[in-house]
Amino acid sequence: MRQILLIIIISFSGAYLNVQTNLDSLWTIWNDPTQPDTAHLKAMQRIAVEGYLFSQPDSAFFFAQIQYDLAEKKALKKYMAMSLNTLGISFHIRGDYPQALVYYQRSLKTYEELEDKSGIANACGNIGNIYMLHSDYPKALDYFQGSLKMREEMGDKNGIATTLNNIGIIYKNQGDYPKALDNYQRSLKFQEEMGDKNGIAVSLISIGSVYLEQGGHQKAINLCNKSLLLAQEIGTISIQRDACQCLYDSYKTIGNSNKALENHEQMLILNDSLQAEETSKKLQQMEFAKAMLADSLATAEETRLVEVAHLEEVRQGEKTRNMALGGGLILFILAGGLYGRVRYIRKSKATLQVEKDRSENLLLNILPADIAAELKEKGRADARDFDMVSILFTDFKGFTAASEKLSAQELVAEINACFEAFDGIMDKYNIEKIKTIGDAYMAAGGLPVPADDSVKNTVLTALEMQDFIAKRKIDMDAKGEPSFEMRLGISTGPVVAGIVGVKKFAYDIWGDTVNTASRMESSGGVGQVNISQETYALLKEDRQFSLESRGKIEAKGKGEIEMYFVSRT
Repeated sequence: MRQILLIIIISFSGAYLNVQTNLDSLWTIWNDPTQPDTAHLKAMQRIAVEGYLFSQPDSAFFFAQIQYDLAEKKALKKYMAMSLNTLGISFHIRGDYPQALVYYQRSLKTYEELEDKSGIANACGNIGNIYMLHSDYPKALDYFQGSLKMREEMGDKNGIATTLNNIGIIYKNQGDYPKALDNYQRSLKFQEEMGDKNGIAVSLISIGSVYLEQGGHQKAINLCNKSLLLAQEIGTISIQRDACQCLYDSYKTIGNSNKALENHEQMLILNDSLQAEETSKKLQQMEFAKAMLADSLATAEETRLVEVAHLEEVRQGEKTRNMALGGGLILFILAGGLYGRVRYIRKSKATLQVEKDRSENLLLNILPADIAAELKEKGRADARDFDMVSILFTDFKGFTAASEKLSAQELVAEINACFEAFDGIMDKYNIEKIKTIGDAYMAAGGLPVPADDSVKNTVLTALEMQDFIAKRKIDMDAKGEPSFEMRLGISTGPVVAGIVGVKKFAYDIWGDTVNTASRMESSGGVGQVNISQETYALLKEDRQFSLESRGKIEAKGKGEIEMYFVSRT
């Protein structure tokens, strides 16, 4: 699906897609009666595509329909065809492929009437994508070949490369690997001629996937590694993710579990980064939509006041019954217009609320609620000092040995099962999950909102986590399957917490308390909860816990420090 959608985006890249566009200026052009019709239509096209198409396709459909209505009224077929293509893409993105196909075909027919080669190529490519999604490969190939012919006649290297890549996908899906490889390599050649690093990286993954299917695992690994390095150089996260997916599949096939897991974890991190990036875009779009809605309300109120003043003048100047009737007719028309405006504003508010709820849910899945609220309000979140935070670290014993007995997929599934359970325990005791690093899990009690019972709740969380691992080991041993045991450490004290990263929001913590907690974990015992002197001092009077002194134990980088095992009484 990622490769399929790529052609749709490229169809607009040369003329429209520019995420830095000032949408306010486009609205100004649209609302300026002195501008020519073509300027109005171009502005609305860009509003639909750049402002909404790939984030709010419902809204894009609304604006593209406005564009089509004006183009049809003015008999401007080129803009009719453009808006039909946008309408088709809005359905395509939402998964309504039959409706997308209807609009694409109408767009193609109009472009053919105009003999517009670029438009024909785009429409054929998009129709080919629909048929490819439905595995109707003969029809998909026919339309892609038609698109390729137009692009070759125009000398459109970028379009040729993309179409060749799609043709390669069809042959690969049909199991014709030589033809798939030929088209992928031809696509790569054009990408290299243009110096398009994004395109080169995509082509390398495509070629690598063919070698993987043919058993050429090392060639696949080499090509996907090249793609990953190139994508990292240009900062394209989506291609980095796809390259990691390719490497994960390759290493998994040859049984290299450690490398497979490494790339799978990196792929998950990149997915998180893409989600965070999308959240940031949605927040910006919501702010723009709010501004537009406020402007609409202000304009409607201003219009209403002008209209009321005008009607008053009409009433005062009435001399005959006919003038009164005329004034009544004007009032009726204005009321109808205002009613329509109010309905539109209400609909806009409802749409805005849905998008706001979606964005907020996504943001809350990445950041603590208080931090997310500050980020939305100020556009940033300041780092904060906390005097009393309990840091919790876990690590699985025997992870390497278990990874040798499990496939990469089984290993990831087992880690995920444990971490999902840990997430549930965090919610139960109001403890903040910070991050996972491989098979390690890090959490904190007492931030971002300090609480008097955070130390106790962190220890209760730790004990319940160890209980879960112990019970799971019994179940897995009964099935004769490998299982994990776990060390867990806690320390309490001051930390600094805040958001790090530019392209990926990450809430993290720093300070000596974090280092001490890490040493508590590494110096702890399997199945035990090992705590520091600082945590012990805060719990020693609590009759709910039994505390066992371990004396002073050597800890890396810290010398000998007091440690205690804690359990329930």
